[in-house]
Amino acid sequence: MTPEERSMLRQLDRILRSEQIHAHVVPIVKRVRADLTQKQDTLMAWEPIPLTLFRGALPALIRSSWIFILRAGANTGAERHPNSHQRMMSFEGTGDLQTEAEPADESSPEPSDIIWRSNILVSDPEAALERRWISIPQNVWHRPVIPKDADWIVVSFHTVPAEELIEERPGSSGGTKQTLYLNSDRP
Repeated sequence: MTPEERSMLRQLDRILRSEQIHAHVVPIVKRVRADLTQKQDTLMAWEPIPLTLFRGALPALIRSSWIFILRAGANTGAERHPNSHQRMMSFEGTGDLQTEAEPADESSPEPSDIIWRSNILVSDPEAALERRWISIPQNVWHRPVIPKDADWIVVSFHTVPAEELIEERPGSSGGTKQTLYLNSDRP
């Protein structure tokens, strides 16, 4: 991790750990949890966090923020964002956000051929930054592995506005399928 990236994650961490911001994020988490509870066949639920909530404290390159709740034991599969650098922290619970060991290029392998690197993330505020946060560059395949005993709640920051965030997933007949995240079918 570069010093610049570490500085960015520290700044985002300070913002999310502030009592004022935390108090605004908790009701969003409750709404997303209620959504996931109502849809028993859904593997995850999410909602963008309005950037106005952060009152101008976010770095300029952050253009959207999200709450995701991943159901315990769910396999949501591999995805990547061809138009955004993602920074994510474990808000509640623990999970493994696996990333491809080598960055993608024009001849990127299919997700089934990727060698995955494990990144166990915890929500303990006393844990080291690298144990709570991950930085996922643009076009890097990633997949969450969620323990069977509890849902995993994460906060994610992206470098594109919510309505422009592209999710790319492996296609059923080879290749990939791109959708706008706000319009994508929930796995």
